Amino acid sequence: MSTFPAEPTVPEGAAAPSEAVLGPTGRPLPTFPEPAPLLEHGPGRIIAMCNQKGGVGKTTTTINLGAALAEYGRRVLLVDFDPQGALSVGLGVNPHELDRTVYNLLMDRGVEADDILLKTNTAGMDLLPSNIDLSAAEVQLVGEVAREQTLGRGLESIAKDYDYVLIDCQPSLGLLAVNALTAADGVIIPLECEFFALRGVALLMDTISKVTERLNPELELDGILATMFDSRTTHGREVLARVVEAFGDRVYHTVISRTIRFPETTVAGEPITSYATKSTGAEAYRQLAREVLAQ
Repeated sequence: MSTFPAEPTVPEGAAAPSEAVLGPTGRPLPTFPEPAPLLEHGPGRIIAMCNQKGGVGKTTTTINLGAALAEYGRRVLLVDFDPQGALSVGLGVNPHELDRTVYNLLMDRGVEADDILLKTNTAGMDLLPSNIDLSAAEVQLVGEVAREQTLGRGLESIAKDYDYVLIDCQPSLGLLAVNALTAADGVIIPLECEFFALRGVALLMDTISKVTERLNPELELDGILATMFDSRTTHGREVLARVVEAFGDRVYHTVISRTIRFPETTVAGEPITSYATKSTGAEAYRQLAREVLAQ
């Protein structure tokens, strides 16, 4: 049985619709208000983007949710916690040219987060980059004391300067993913609207529950985000309906649809909010940012 309470259909801070306008999830779609500007920043809420299945939109969501939150005046730190370095590449960074990465933050006692911090081209959004070196950390951490808390200790000094810290996890449930969940306040699960994507979610939920019970009692499931949705296909609509049926109000009202714009932004090395600012993908991530801020 899950340890996470169900969230209300209309998140706190969101205005209920005047008419029952149904969103893509088949539920009444709230109006998520424009967030008020902040007079001061921090301490940051740490959110892990987690799913052991690859290609479900974790990196895309980390970049574009971060950029949308930054558009709304929030200070955002992105943490590339995948040895493939896709988050870094997606922001125009060449991982092979990096002298220090998240690996050094984990393994070198003298390295602080500020030592590896990179500014992105998006105002208000910074990056802790990664490359293939991080793959060695999973083995090297095995013999460390309190190995599951290594990332949390590394972020402790810097998270207070941001409003949101988004961790892009690798597609596995190994020690790196457990580190991210132990450091996090919340989890967002990007879930591809495809039948096979549903199969591993029970295992992921079990891992989250174990981390909550044994390592991080403050961890919350912020929500499940339906991604790669194609409303033109019966398959896509059926899968989305099954996701909502299975997880109810834990599923975000915002749905991320398939668009060619997302692969284009990876090549361009920038978020969709700046690459194609008026596109449906950009508007979807702005809506998700408002929904996250309303939680």
